Amino acid sequence: MAELKQLVFFDFEMLCSKSGMLFEDMEAIRLGAVKVDVESGKVTGFDRFIRPQQNSPLSTFCKELTGISDSDLEKADDFPQVFKDFLFWVGGVKKARFFSWSSSDILRLKADALRHNLPQATIEKITKSYVDFQAVFTKRASRTAASVEKALSFYELSFIGEPHHPMYDAYNTLRIYESFEEHLVKTDLIMVQQFIFQEAELPRVEMLSQEIKYIFQKDLVEFYSNLNDAFRMKDAWKLIKKTKKLVEKYENILLSRSGIFDKELITGVEELLNFHKELQTAYREHCSYTSKIMILHEQMVEPLQKICV
Repeated sequence: MAELKQLVFFDFEMLCSKSGMLFEDMEAIRLGAVKVDVESGKVTGFDRFIRPQQNSPLSTFCKELTGISDSDLEKADDFPQVFKDFLFWVGGVKKARFFSWSSSDILRLKADALRHNLPQATIEKITKSYVDFQAVFTKRASRTAASVEKALSFYELSFIGEPHHPMYDAYNTLRIYESFEEHLVKTDLIMVQQFIFQEAELPRVEMLSQEIKYIFQKDLVEFYSNLNDAFRMKDAWKLIKKTKKLVEKYENILLSRSGIFDKELITGVEELLNFHKELQTAYREHCSYTSKIMILHEQMVEPLQKICV
């Protein structure tokens, strides 16, 4: 595997209509990106208009949303040329990792590459090293899919540059990524606020584990009180979904990189995840034997019972 040399954040503006369009028809009309040299930290930008195959005038809605005019596109290069120049600017796909804020950008790249019969080997290499950073941030911090502006606000940052300008959208995605990677305590505080406390005020950091343990135990007591020794299979599936929801509320504590959570809390969450895995395994086994009833063995639920005491 080639050594990672640069991080590339990219964003497309696409044809759009107030009445809606099929995604396959929403050709890229502008590509913006920023590239970070891993060793030096130097940031450089890329910004190009793209002339679409469709030659009808842009809708008023699209012009107002993107700030792109028909004259911008009339004198622009087509997608194959812009993509070729983009690859030259990247300086080596194998040494790069690609990011965007939502998967629509990688899907647009794939769709337009197919439209123009571009070599799929390069697209596949980009796809393999691609990260939908909005999805990562949603799972690890924000709980719901946030806009770039909202994600920035979690770190007390404001959007820099012109709205709906793809290079600035890419640059601000980079800023979110850097904050996520560098401000570990802040990222964990965002996570517990969104997943656990939600509208409630966060306690001081030194009291955080204690307060989460109180909420965690309360959740588990309620959960455990509804456990039986045996479940009908359709009710067992409902139990798995209920357990998954509880796991999603707390599992990021195990992925914490800040060290602000104490060992007792981490151990409790680990027990919950282990129970969830064992529950899924038991369910699959019972399904394979076409059982009508699923039995919960004592050793499976005993760790949860201890937490509830």
